[in-house]
Amino acid sequence: MAKIACLVTDMFEDVEYTKPADAFKEEGHTVVTIEKEAGKTVEGKQGEAKVSINEAIDNVNPEDFDALFLPGGFSPDQLRADERFVQFTKSFMDGDKPVLAICHGPQLLLTAKTLEGRTATGFKSIKVDMEYAGAEYKDQEVVVCSDQLVTSRNPDDIPAFIRESVKLLKKAQ
Repeated sequence: MAKIACLVTDMFEDVEYTKPADAFKEEGHTVVTIEKEAGKTVEGKQGEAKVSINEAIDNVNPEDFDALFLPGGFSPDQLRADERFVQFTKSFMDGDKPVLAICHGPQLLLTAKTLEGRTATGFKSIKVDMEYAGAEYKDQEVVVCSDQLVTSRNPDDIPAFIRESVKLLKKAQ
């Protein structure tokens, strides 16, 4: 089963973390939460979910993971201001490992300059940013690109996001 890195910090969109993470775990995958500091607890922007951070970004190596999960909310925008998270994200895209990004999650992919020539979706407010980055933006509940990248637009798309993410994780094994 896959070992999935999840980059997350305060103000993530609660259900965009909890529902996919629970589904991945039910499938037998391991989800490892990563932030600046291990052991701290981050809180979702709705105040419904709290997540304990497993690892600090300085103590992890992308080589030790099979896939990357990027929940949305304000978390990706905060994390992309830190080059360590940007480089971590870039290594998955450059290494052709599965990347699962929902809502604002693609903001880390934008900053890592890894969307050029790819087909993807994301929250409507980042559509133009994605197009400027060279992505072909699709207004669809889920977009799978090159058997590597799964993206969705918002919490309403979570069932489709989970379905395609689980399929991709199975193929990647």
